Amino acid sequence: MFDVKKLEWTRQPASCSVEDGRIEIVTKPHTDLWQRTYYHFRNDNAPVLQMGTGERFFSFTVKTAFESSHRFDQCGVVMYLDSENWLKGSIEYENERFQHLGSVVTNHGYSDWATTEIDASVKSMWYRLSRREDDFCIECSPDGIRFSQMRVCHMWEAADKVSFGVYACSPEDSSFKAVFTHMELGQCKWLAHDGQQPDAAG
Repeated sequence: MFDVKKLEWTRQPASCSVEDGRIEIVTKPHTDLWQRTYYHFRNDNAPVLQMGTGERFFSFTVKTAFESSHRFDQCGVVMYLDSENWLKGSIEYENERFQHLGSVVTNHGYSDWATTEIDASVKSMWYRLSRREDDFCIECSPDGIRFSQMRVCHMWEAADKVSFGVYACSPEDSSFKAVFTHMELGQCKWLAHDGQQPDAAG
């Protein structure tokens, strides 16, 4: 069983409940994670609850359920190293028609955002964050059985120990409840590449 006692707050939410098998976060208004790109602002105050590990090959899985109904409300999986180096995967509410299922990767103080639109009626999603040394994969699943790749990325500052877990935030003047369950940490389920071989050393 995943040990929630190993989790520590980087920043606390408005209110929360942490117990075996279940984490509940109620967000504060005007909380977010974003660095510079396009919008030119820097937001670094979202509640983050995570644990550290030096394990270089692992997969962390979590189910999210959320009551978001205001623009940009979001919750999901996160790997937060420091304010300028982190990644997250989540559903971000947009309006009554659609939401953005996506991921943000931030290296050296610049964020990028990759998304796809999904129906606004979706109120639950599973995520799986996997590490292979300093490369990472974020996957999602509506049922916790079949996972689809969202993002493969490199994290420049993930040379040794990393911290990972969950987050929730409300960038505008809103607040909502996010619930995290079915947390699992184990062997890396992102298999080694079996196609083209790495380039030979120079």
